[in-house]
Amino acid sequence: MSLSQVKKDNVSGDEGAESVRPVHVIVDLEGGYRMRMFLRALDESVLVKKEYHYVFANFEMEDADLASFHYSLINITGFQLFDRMDKKFLQNKKLFEDMYRERISTVDYLPASSAFAHDALLVAASALDRTVRKHGLSIFSRLWFVFPLARGGSFSRHQLFNRGLPGLYCRPHEDRDHPDRKFEPFEFGDEIAESIKEVVLTQEDGTLTGRIQFDPHTGWRTNYSATVIEIKPGVNSLNSIKEVWRRIEITRIMCFSSVKPFVMLRRSNPGDPQHKGNDRFEGYCIDLLKLLAKNISGFEYNIFVSEGNKYGARQPDGSWDGMLGYLLNETADIAVAPLTITQERERAVDFSKPFMTTGLKPEKQEFNIFSFMEPLGMRIWIFTLCSYVGVSLTIFLVSSFSPYEQRVQFNRGEFSVSNEFSMYNSLWFTLAAFMQQGTDILPKALSGRIASSAWWFFTLIIVSSYTANLAAFLTLEKMTPPIESVEDLANQNKILYGVVKGGSTAAFFEDSTVPLYKRMWDFMQDEHNKFLRDQVSESVFVDTYAEGIDRVRKSKGRYAFLLEETTNNYEGGRKPCNTMKVGQNLNTLGYGIATKIGNPLRHALLCNMSSKSPATFASTIAVFYSVDHILQRFDQLGNSLPPGEGRAETAGEQVVDSGASSSLNLSKVAGIFYILMCGMVLSMLTALVEFLVRKKKENREKEKKRQLALRQRPVIASACNRFNKRRTKSEEGRSSLSAQF
Repeated sequence: MSLSQVKKDNVSGDEGAESVRPVHVIVDLEGGYRMRMFLRALDESVLVKKEYHYVFANFEMEDADLASFHYSLINITGFQLFDRMDKKFLQNKKLFEDMYRERISTVDYLPASSAFAHDALLVAASALDRTVRKHGLSIFSRLWFVFPLARGGSFSRHQLFNRGLPGLYCRPHEDRDHPDRKFEPFEFGDEIAESIKEVVLTQEDGTLTGRIQFDPHTGWRTNYSATVIEIKPGVNSLNSIKEVWRRIEITRIMCFSSVKPFVMLRRSNPGDPQHKGNDRFEGYCIDLLKLLAKNISGFEYNIFVSEGNKYGARQPDGSWDGMLGYLLNETADIAVAPLTITQERERAVDFSKPFMTTGLKPEKQEFNIFSFMEPLGMRIWIFTLCSYVGVSLTIFLVSSFSPYEQRVQFNRGEFSVSNEFSMYNSLWFTLAAFMQQGTDILPKALSGRIASSAWWFFTLIIVSSYTANLAAFLTLEKMTPPIESVEDLANQNKILYGVVKGGSTAAFFEDSTVPLYKRMWDFMQDEHNKFLRDQVSESVFVDTYAEGIDRVRKSKGRYAFLLEETTNNYEGGRKPCNTMKVGQNLNTLGYGIATKIGNPLRHALLCNMSSKSPATFASTIAVFYSVDHILQRFDQLGNSLPPGEGRAETAGEQVVDSGASSSLNLSKVAGIFYILMCGMVLSMLTALVEFLVRKKKENREKEKKRQLALRQRPVIASACNRFNKRRTKSEEGRSSLSAQF
């Protein structure tokens, strides 16, 4: 719901009259009849004074109800949710009169409850339709029954059943047919309630009260507009002025602070037209504002950048400069930036819920017992382990497949054929080669030697890279920078450090009761006073983040800049990549959208920033986003960045704590994995060739033996014939000799 805001120059009362403390009275009456009776009694009472302001909390008020107060000193505010003179409303009123003509002669006034009842039926019908579409007709399979009429025929009586019993009773004792009936909620109530939350209806769908939409979490109606009717005394006369202000589409003025990556000027490609208006800007806050505009009805805005990119600091005279100053003097309606929510700022303006949290409480860094694995990236370790298993399996297969790896052994008086490269021995051989140790077994076949050679070459590169990177890690531990934490920064005076002047970081150190932070603030104040007194060097305080970061890059290690984590990580990951984050975060803070106190738009912002799930950001605005998401968002905008400001090639590995070196990633040693895979493929192809060659050789030997056998067969046959003839003659000689005897 969007409401109007009464300006200061429209306050009721005569100009120059003595200021009187106003009395605000909220009147909440049910029905238009009671409201009119109250107005009639109020007109006759003595409470019609300029210091009284009556606000009616229902939607029954019409213009004619305030006719008797036009020449009084009273302040009255009411609301209209729909126009009773609207064509569609008059059509429904005429339909109502025709339907109930027998009971009611004429209908002069239709209460707002009638319009609500009309729209409630539309919502219920739409919700039931959604439920049926989502779950199918089976969900209502037990809800519809057909009953015969007494006169014959049939009539479809749509009677609802709940858990097997007919009817839905709020008071179960009223069910005379089932007196023992217990109170139970409708079994399909949850499905229908979820469908109601998804309903979105407009006047084009036949609603009388405007847009109908519900919050998916609370179930309350959202994004609807109301007309504010206000009557108040005139400024220059005693005559009252009646105002009707429709809050449909009002252009809001947005104030921004240009801070990367939240708000940046959009860069145009050569030859493209220059961006104009709101399209000149891009960034996280711009995306956030666009999504807010989609979720708030009638939300339009114009953007301008705060002069000097100042957020706002309290001045000695009590006023505020920067973005907060624009809000207080009504130059801007909303301030959108990485604006830290602090106690002092909340006394001056209203904040929305934090759309981002940044900073962490100081944590003790635990010792990593697996630090020996840091020289190589985790993906390299995983791929190396997979390669070890794959190479062992390849050696086992090629050794089993290749005939040249088989060995003849003589054991217990028998000869047997065996293969030394079993799966167990293959794993042992591969592990020994990786550890640069020797084994008693070595492959004899060419295929096995190719696989072993590829693995040995792979092992040489991996072990050498690990050794070199480990030496670099150990060397860096002895060459750590002089500043590793905020304590080191506070305990020295050679490196200057500072913050943005008048920002939340400066307020954090100034208001802190921690002795360490208090001492740091005193040091910064002393250095600033030296600058004001001597004008020799630059002040430790800067006006903007960009100025502080630029000074760090030009100081050659003689200046440290304290700022929020989001901007620090972003700048550390952008070219020229010559800055880094040192130490742990000091505090936890949140960024919010600021509005002037009393601005009704703050309520709309709170309602639309209630979601806590990034998955639903496109529909309801997510309130917490990680720094990695911001960096990914601006990776997509890399084409619009000027030369030299792109993301670093290894920015994700360069933004690390001091004293650490980046691990060797997979992209730098991917070639050795490709060589290893090629070696395994070549080894298997060689084993296949060896098998085919050996098979062909064995076939040739068999063919030679067969041909030799065929050639020797006639010689053997003739020899057998001669032998048989000799045997026959010998037997005949023996038989004749026996006949003579």
